[in-house]
Amino acid sequence: MNEDLPEAIERCLKILEENIDILSNIELNLEDQKEDEIVSDLELHHLYDMAEDVAESAKLKRAEFNLMHRKTE
Repeated sequence: MNEDLPEAIERCLKILEENIDILSNIELNLEDQKEDEIVSDLELHHLYDMAEDVAESAKLKRAEFNLMHRKTE
């Protein structure tokens, strides 16, 4: 039983590693859908602010993904 545990953990980690990209993409798509909304009467400075927010959000999501990926290795 104790000899099987490391092998089982190794298999689980391998499965997680193979599927982490898929899971991350699903999560990002779901969050993107939540953030989609129609806004009217925007001024140019609002668009710039929104573009900066999106860029920062993308960087944070990518950093979180990379951190989780490193933790699984």
